Amino acid sequence: MADGGQTLALERDVLIVGAGISGVGAAWHIQHRCPGRSYAIFEAREAMGGTWDLFRYPGIRSDSDMYTFGYAFRPWVDGKVFADGPAIRGYIEDTAREAGIDRHIRFGRRVVSAHWDTRTARWTVEADGPDGREVVTAKFLMLCSGYYRYDRGYMPEFEGLEDFKGRVINPQLWREGTEYAGQRVLVIGSGATAVTLVPAMAGEAAHVTMLQRSPSYIAGRPQNDAIADALRKVLPGRVAYSLTRLKNIALAMVFFQLSRRFPEFVKKGVLKQIRADLGEDFDVERHFSPRYNPWDQRFCLAPEGDFFQALKSGRASIVTDEIDRFTPDGVRLKSGEEIKADLVIPATGLEMQVGGAIDISIDGRPFVPSETITYRGMMLSGVPNAAMAFGYTNASWTLKIDLTCERVCRLLNHMARTGDDYCVPVPPDGLETLPLLDFSSGYVQRALPGLPRQGAEAPWKTHQNYLQDMLSIRYGRVDDGHLQFGKAAGAPAGAALAQAAAR
Repeated sequence: MADGGQTLALERDVLIVGAGISGVGAAWHIQHRCPGRSYAIFEAREAMGGTWDLFRYPGIRSDSDMYTFGYAFRPWVDGKVFADGPAIRGYIEDTAREAGIDRHIRFGRRVVSAHWDTRTARWTVEADGPDGREVVTAKFLMLCSGYYRYDRGYMPEFEGLEDFKGRVINPQLWREGTEYAGQRVLVIGSGATAVTLVPAMAGEAAHVTMLQRSPSYIAGRPQNDAIADALRKVLPGRVAYSLTRLKNIALAMVFFQLSRRFPEFVKKGVLKQIRADLGEDFDVERHFSPRYNPWDQRFCLAPEGDFFQALKSGRASIVTDEIDRFTPDGVRLKSGEEIKADLVIPATGLEMQVGGAIDISIDGRPFVPSETITYRGMMLSGVPNAAMAFGYTNASWTLKIDLTCERVCRLLNHMARTGDDYCVPVPPDGLETLPLLDFSSGYVQRALPGLPRQGAEAPWKTHQNYLQDMLSIRYGRVDDGHLQFGKAAGAPAGAALAQAAAR
């Protein structure tokens, strides 16, 4: 233990922050594509899994199909297209254990700062651990902690909330074992979390009401993939998985492009299916016809149409209106109607953040995300030897993470061959910039002013297109003229550790 309660902990080639699906995937790629490179994973929680360990609300599941959400290198064999949270957590844990990645994870380490020194070409990272402050130096930093705050979700200001006599529980803070049987449950929101909660709780609650200010697109999908099941019967498991994955990637891309080019056609098709599920007497136009076009926000998926079944059974209902204020017994709407509730769940979105709110600096200069531009959707201008895991908004998160990890490994191997110690993305003068995400979701719009921007042209433009990214990230030149490479010119890494410990 050094003075000031700091432990001189580690020196590693790569430090990965976060042991969720992105961090474990990054570790696998480093082990297999950069043999001999040392790495460690710092995880703030006491278990791996990230989102899938944190979120424990009823029905928690993936809203992406597991054949594309699963890793490219490890087949998903459960059979269910949309897996629940425990199954996904188990899949991540099994991947880490089988590859020996779990031995490199240091749990209970919350990274608080990361400071880059060009002289030594090293990151000095500090984390709060079970025995106090720990310090690690790393040549490369991978931020795999996601894009939202783990400690809280977004909560609008509701007038009269303090008057409500029941319970209010944000789904992000839900604890397993929370009782709601026989109670009147009000879910506020219309996104994926709300669409998951309603059918999951309807079986035990007295009644579940979903209150939405405006509708979202919701589509029923089969829980099993007939083609995948057929392929598994005649082909080796890995081959069947790869073919199913390619099929689902292609279908998702076609549907996205169809939605963008012919939005009215797609919208009519979605509403037609909902009418078939709920019947002509249900006011589908009011409750399921959004004011935006398909894929201006993410689609919500209902495996086997479970959301519509809950509505049709009468165990759940949907109300489209705005809240006037909370009352002691529930909420009063602007229409004058009052919804009585014992438990209110505000599924009102996330709070986005970059880099897990870590205090980051570059040669003593504070890192300001909004002053940076994304490079290939994985690095930031002016930030050396660092990559962030940021998945797709219009497809499975893991598709982009796999590509990002491949590119990072290509970059590390390139620098090993050339003898360079660092690389930093440098945008050309006069590059036109755009908002990072072209998405109308509330949580995105609230966060945009504080997020990095993207360029109007490659490689600074963040494509939401797997095929385009695969060709450029996987096969494009590493030294593409937009990265500046350099060599360390100062003290060795050990000096950086000593300096950090002395602070």
